[in-house]
Amino acid sequence: MQAAAPHPVPDRRGENFYACDDQLQALLPLYLAPDVLGHMTPHFTRLGELAGGRLDDLAGIADRNPPTLQMRSRSGLDEQRVLKHPAYVEMERLALSEFGLGAMSHRTETLGWHGPMPPIVKYVLTYLFVQSEFGLCCPVSMTDSLTRTLRKFGDPELVRRYLPRLTSLDFDELAQGAMFMTEQAAGSDIAATATSARRDENGDWRLHGDKWFCSNPDADLAMVLARPDGAPDGLKGVSLFLLPRRLPDGSANRYRIIRLKDKLGTRSMASGEIRLEGAVAYLVGEPGRGFVQMADMVNNSRLSNGVRAAGLMRRAVAEAEFVARERRAFGRPLQDMPLMRRQLDKLRVPAEQARTMVFQTARALASSDAGEPDAYALLRILTPLIKFRACRDARKVTGDAMEVRGGCGYIEEWSDPRLLRDAHLGSIWEGTSNIVALDVIRAIKRENSLPVLKAHNLALLDGTDLAPDYAQALRLALEGACMLAQAAARDGGEVLARQAASALYHCTSAIAMSWEAVSTGSADRLRWAQLALRHRVLPRDPLATGELPESWR
Repeated sequence: MQAAAPHPVPDRRGENFYACDDQLQALLPLYLAPDVLGHMTPHFTRLGELAGGRLDDLAGIADRNPPTLQMRSRSGLDEQRVLKHPAYVEMERLALSEFGLGAMSHRTETLGWHGPMPPIVKYVLTYLFVQSEFGLCCPVSMTDSLTRTLRKFGDPELVRRYLPRLTSLDFDELAQGAMFMTEQAAGSDIAATATSARRDENGDWRLHGDKWFCSNPDADLAMVLARPDGAPDGLKGVSLFLLPRRLPDGSANRYRIIRLKDKLGTRSMASGEIRLEGAVAYLVGEPGRGFVQMADMVNNSRLSNGVRAAGLMRRAVAEAEFVARERRAFGRPLQDMPLMRRQLDKLRVPAEQARTMVFQTARALASSDAGEPDAYALLRILTPLIKFRACRDARKVTGDAMEVRGGCGYIEEWSDPRLLRDAHLGSIWEGTSNIVALDVIRAIKRENSLPVLKAHNLALLDGTDLAPDYAQALRLALEGACMLAQAAARDGGEVLARQAASALYHCTSAIAMSWEAVSTGSADRLRWAQLALRHRVLPRDPLATGELPESWR
């Protein structure tokens, strides 16, 4: 009996997103201790299996069935509820309870590992999870970041009251977090915050005002910026408050969700507008230092944004590679055609740059939390770098990868449209591209981060055996990027901020990828690093062939 011909429309469903990712498996031993990696490999494998099957199905269902806002109960009581599709609730259970993504950085035991969990573990799990579901990773990140900020700045009594639920893995008991920052008139200008905080007759803080864009609006706890009565104008008058959804007696706090947003992407997760009507809130940290304290939460969320962008690109590239391998046209697989090989490389380079920057930044976070010298300065510049560039790259990579699938890639039954829609949010959340590029310059001015970043890159280069001409090209490019960044940091130089941020990102990622390539023996990774330098940093004649120099090999 003649065997059936392979179906002409290849479908990747059912692949294990961890088991099929050779680059990820090769890189992990560079960044995780052997005992941690050995313990976590079964969990990475399990999540990879879920992401390639059940989780992806749930994400598609939740995307097509967004949450709705119930204003009153059926008996007429004012009981606001965000009604979530069961598929989204099941994804919440997987992320927050089974894998503990929102709590693992604040527990002494997660997934059977006793002791603090390295940040890289959380970000690898997030990297796998987000390849199927992007929207839920926002509440996961905010829960993690809120807990970090509360532990760092909160009054001990406040920490004692709320930390147990924030770190619980019991799905019926755990608390989710959010941050309500954005106002219509203020936007990214936190100094223009108009929400007010007043003490009542009992000495409790009461918040009044509107917050314009609040993701996860029915979260159990939210961090809110507000201006106490009598506080000065500008940033020095803004304080940080913890806002509970329900008060200690179980009653609802005095704020309302006015409506839910109808968004381009992240449709599975609710975002809404909040009106604070005398809501009880608790001061976090010192009065007047709200922006500084919230910045810690925002920076943690920005790193998560970069991780999510990297995950989206990995999924888009993996889908394109699968189609190119399995689809035949004109008598041969697409991947054997020169133009397709070139197109795939143009997708892989930014995706692999982002993956490397995730690992480099997560390692800097671990070093910073351990109090290592210069680690905080390195973290302060790597975080906005990955948020700025990786999130912008994800928009193009997801769009170009869609083209490889052809007409099917434009159909909502496939993952491509969801990836494309979700990718556009990364450049807006937690600061638009201009704001984040300027934060790179702020890190240079306030934390003296540039010489630390340069020294970090040179240390990687010094420990890597590369062709002399290629190593010299990396050194010269790094020197030029640093000079550009110095110019951007001078008075009147902020117009160069985006250009400088891109240059630092590309040089740093190319150097780190080269170090990874030599350490793992990956010829592909070295070639992608060289392509990043050749096509994203160095001057290039648009009429030239664009081949890599022979002397780099």
